[in-house]
Amino acid sequence: MKISRLLADEAILAELGGRIARRRLELQLTQANLAEQAGVAKRTVERIEAGASAQMASLIRIFRVLELLPNLELLLPDAQPSPMDLLRQKGKVRQRASGQRQTNHVAEEPQPWSWDDDT
Repeated sequence: MKISRLLADEAILAELGGRIARRRLELQLTQANLAEQAGVAKRTVERIEAGASAQMASLIRIFRVLELLPNLELLLPDAQPSPMDLLRQKGKVRQRASGQRQTNHVAEEPQPWSWDDDT
């Protein structure tokens, strides 16, 4: 099944659990072996493969044993600054988000035009 934004959370969890189970079987690991190598309970592996939610730390440990950690880089690549941002920053690291700014639509009254001569 292809994971898309139209799927419910439960369907996505079930699909991910199935993929983890298939990867475990490809590596000839039992649930008990995977749990022991990952440092999690066997019940945690069972629940993840059944499509239940799990803690991120448990998933990372399981991904490490299943040799799936490099795939996380594809999932969430590091943000690349634009060339203009690189020029502006010049070694500065961004500290906070700017948020959305409100614009002031009040126009100033135009001043009468003059040559600006003092003579």
